Amino acid sequence: MAYFNNQKEPVESVETNVWSCVSDDCQGWMRENYSFEKEPACPICHSEMKKEVRVIPEMK
Repeated sequence: MAYFNNQKEPVESVETNVWSCVSDDCQGWMRENYSFEKEPACPICHSEMKKEVRVIPEMK
């Protein structure tokens, strides 16, 4: 498939397990498979995090 005019190939979005910050004042989250801890703390505000599923672009 060819793309012209600096158009990039579309990236597929998939359901992904993530850790999401529980603080209402923070938007922090991270992909579960990039976490080094079993239950990580938010890297931004250091609050607890909970597991969620989000539809985000796939990383290979």
